[in-house]
Amino acid sequence: MTAPRPGDVVLVGAACSVQFTGERELTLRVVSVGEVDPYTDWMWITGYVLDVRGLAKAKRELYVMRAGLRIQRRTAPAVGQPRRSGAPVTT
Repeated sequence: MTAPRPGDVVLVGAACSVQFTGERELTLRVVSVGEVDPYTDWMWITGYVLDVRGLAKAKRELYVMRAGLRIQRRTAPAVGQPRRSGAPVTT
């Protein structure tokens, strides 16, 4: 599994850590992703817990197993900054 990117919406459940089993499962919009520990495959992610309507309810910082994260929605890859109209073009 690839690491989530800021803007992705992920499901954090029992496969990520035993603390997120059953009713404690979370849907999280990722804000930042820390380094993945190469020996244990655990990582820090920061994001906003989403309610059933997709609204942010609380900011959380979580230590989870990367392989257990389930990406629900990916952000579009960045393609660069759009050029402002009317800006002079230099050649």
